[in-house]
Amino acid sequence: AAAAPLISSVQKLVLYETRARYFLVGSNPAETKYRVLKIDRTEPKDLVIIDDKHVYTQQEVRELLGRLDLGNRTKIGQKGSSGLSRAVSAFGIVGFVRFLEGYYIVLITKRRKMADIGGHAIYKIEDTNMIYIPNDSVRVTHPDEARYLRIFQNVDLSSNFYFSYSYDLSHSLQYNLTVLRMPLETLKTETTQTRQESFDIFEDEGLSTQGGSGVFGICSKPYEKYVWNGKLLEAVRNTVHRDFFLYIIHGFCGQSKLLIYGRPIYVTLIARRSSKFAGTRFLKRGANCEGDVANEVETEQILYDASVMSFSAGSYSSYVQVRGSVPLYWSQDIFFMMPKPPITLDQADPFAHVAALHFDQMLQRFGSPIIILNLVKEREKRKHERILSEELVAAVTYLNQFLPPEHAIKYIPWDMAKYTKSKLCNVLDRLNVIAESVVKKTGFFVNRPDSYCSILRPDEKWNELGGCVVSTFFLQTGVLRTNCVDCLDRTNTAQFMVGKCALAYQLYSLGLIDKPNLFFDTDAVRLFEELYEDHGDTLSLQYGGSQLVHRVKTYRKIAPWTQHSKDIMQTLSIFFSNAFSDADRQDSINLFLGVFKPSEGKPHLWELPTDFYFFYKNTLGLSQTRQSYTYWWTTGVLKHLPLPFDEVTSAENRRKLTVKKFHKYEEEIDIHNEFFRPYELSSFDETFCLAMTNSTLFPFYFDRDFMPKNVGIDPSPFTVRKPDETGKSVLGNKNNREETVLQRKTAASVFFPPSEEAVSSSSEDDSGTDKEDEGAVSQRSTPVKVTDTGDNTKITENVVQSTKDVYGVNLSDIPSEDDLAIYARFVQLGQSQHKQDKGSQQFSSKHNLDRVINLVPISSFSQDNIYEVHPPRADRKSIEIFHGHIQAGRGNMQPLGKDDFLMYREYIRNRYM
Repeated sequence: AAAAPLISSVQKLVLYETRARYFLVGSNPAETKYRVLKIDRTEPKDLVIIDDKHVYTQQEVRELLGRLDLGNRTKIGQKGSSGLSRAVSAFGIVGFVRFLEGYYIVLITKRRKMADIGGHAIYKIEDTNMIYIPNDSVRVTHPDEARYLRIFQNVDLSSNFYFSYSYDLSHSLQYNLTVLRMPLETLKTETTQTRQESFDIFEDEGLSTQGGSGVFGICSKPYEKYVWNGKLLEAVRNTVHRDFFLYIIHGFCGQSKLLIYGRPIYVTLIARRSSKFAGTRFLKRGANCEGDVANEVETEQILYDASVMSFSAGSYSSYVQVRGSVPLYWSQDIFFMMPKPPITLDQADPFAHVAALHFDQMLQRFGSPIIILNLVKEREKRKHERILSEELVAAVTYLNQFLPPEHAIKYIPWDMAKYTKSKLCNVLDRLNVIAESVVKKTGFFVNRPDSYCSILRPDEKWNELGGCVVSTFFLQTGVLRTNCVDCLDRTNTAQFMVGKCALAYQLYSLGLIDKPNLFFDTDAVRLFEELYEDHGDTLSLQYGGSQLVHRVKTYRKIAPWTQHSKDIMQTLSIFFSNAFSDADRQDSINLFLGVFKPSEGKPHLWELPTDFYFFYKNTLGLSQTRQSYTYWWTTGVLKHLPLPFDEVTSAENRRKLTVKKFHKYEEEIDIHNEFFRPYELSSFDETFCLAMTNSTLFPFYFDRDFMPKNVGIDPSPFTVRKPDETGKSVLGNKNNREETVLQRKTAASVFFPPSEEAVSSSSEDDSGTDKEDEGAVSQRSTPVKVTDTGDNTKITENVVQSTKDVYGVNLSDIPSEDDLAIYARFVQLGQSQHKQDKGSQQFSSKHNLDRVINLVPISSFSQDNIYEVHPPRADRKSIEIFHGHIQAGRGNMQPLGKDDFLMYREYIRNRYM
């Protein structure tokens, strides 16, 4: 039996209203299964929700709503005044929240598809609706309710909040696929515990007789650190069916398509922002008492071949890295209006207590080694950033003396600002060296244990790669943790360089390039750099209030001169944002995440001088339990290293799973049905994969006059192109040229026929249309700069290249005799169909026009004809099926077999139950 992620059966919601109740009706996309929540409106301050756990059909829901409408009319039989009114349509529940009066329900009313991972859609929240639940007749008003409501709504849910109905966004791809490959015995054990929830009259008979047709549906508990609506769902978590829950993350999600000779490779970047110590730049620094750090973001890059969608049959790879503030007790006082407030250490921590808690979390989630890349300044006239470096080195040194040497925390200090100012040093070259060493230590995730590319095209660097090989996967063990002071500009560039290095290994492992190397000024790296710039800008706006100041082009020293004025404006924007709006934003985040809960008789949120005591609860009293100064890790973590403790098979991890067994055609586990939705009318103009940003225009044009000049020599996305060249590809030095030729050979060896998806991807990158429910994503692309020359001869020379330049191989100079004979026969057959009297060519133009208009057939389809069509041969079984179809039309039915009965039962159960 196989395993598949559970797909939520509640993806559409309609809220109906009566004076006494709200009825929230949820349905699957096909609108064949329904669930109903009854919300009481007569309670002024309590939340009373009833879930009857029953799955309704469409007819049953219509009858139920009809009875409710009839029963709630003011006068029996009066049609003018309906007792049941439709309030709003939605796509999911964000949660329930209460301030000083009654509860509100927050619904997602507009969404947009942002990415697709193996057929599992990821949506961005575009709009929400907040509805007050109690009736006006029982409402107890409070004068401060409106102010709390405004503060709560300052958290813009339409800005970078994401969710999925079938893919767990709070976990990495490695975790999600590892869960699906759990041992069969473990899944059977878990199934017996939840079987009573999925009772079906056909379940026992169908699954036992069909044997392998059963599929385990798995749903894991979300990772609470990256869930932003966890507190909003607490009130109903134990009373409402799990399909009503949507766990949303905050951060960034972007996806682009890398076209390799028409083969679609999706590159996805997902950033998960931590909700545990969230806030704005100067108000949240360092770590809290539980080891959660400020501006902690987990960034994952996912690469997969979109031509095969299944998690079990497709090729998937991912790489994870983390950014976060220095894990110490430190802060910056913004009372004085200074661009760089002084850094102060708030508490002495000689035993590295808070750092131990933080790295313990990382060992559980990522395994070992934990690699710290510290980018803060080392040499300063006045001690500023160096204070953090000295304390961090002391903490890491203390913690490492208790860990086994092979699992020790690696510390890499590098003053990036100093190298940037030096004219003799290349910042990105140095970062590339660091990136290579990091990726070799941690490895990356691939959903197969062996890589055939390393056998067919061996490379020395592949043998030095770290990670862990298990029976089904090649796992990433350990993680890179990058930090500077703000974890914005320098950190984003360093993460890009590490991600670029990992991307090369990922492409190599999937057999798409010949060597694990990628060069700047290629379409693939431009596309990846654009994703990372969007990623950095978004995270910078969330934490610092402005976009990035220094980008990858800045450190490459190819940024235009106008960029300097933009940098100045960004710096001023950050300063004024930190000075005037950060406090209000921090209050909104604290209220949204449930850090502060309003209550009668206590000070209001805006009356508090600080939120320090919300995050440092250890200052309010002495803890009864004290962590060991030497054994600072969680029990059991060390035993499984370098594997992460969260991904090993254990009783504790099994308790986080919900496992149910389904028939293979049930929609709860059928990702094909979820992705293609055969019951809906689809339009190519609104198809997400066709409107996605891609690496290059489709290169295979039949008319050379319309061929893009920038793909004249080689359409491969791994070919180096200078942006100021027209119709040329500058391949740099000799070594780069040789690497590019090798990569081109490899890409050509995995060529796929041109598909409709690839042809359609030649349209403009931003050609997407938005609907109320779903819209095509529009992301920035990085097109190659093309300038017109007007020299047609030069363009033709660039287009018509030898087969050696394009494909890396030479065709034979003289065809064989057999090939020449076949070609001569083909020419003769073609000529025999178009024989014309030479004298007919002397006719006047009028007669020629008549011959064109009055078409005469020139062939009678003789036996010796290149257009001859032979009917296909049908096998015996197909003929029997056809005859059975004819007999059924005449009313002569054949007896049904055992398989027919089982198939019919599955159809009845899937359609009506």
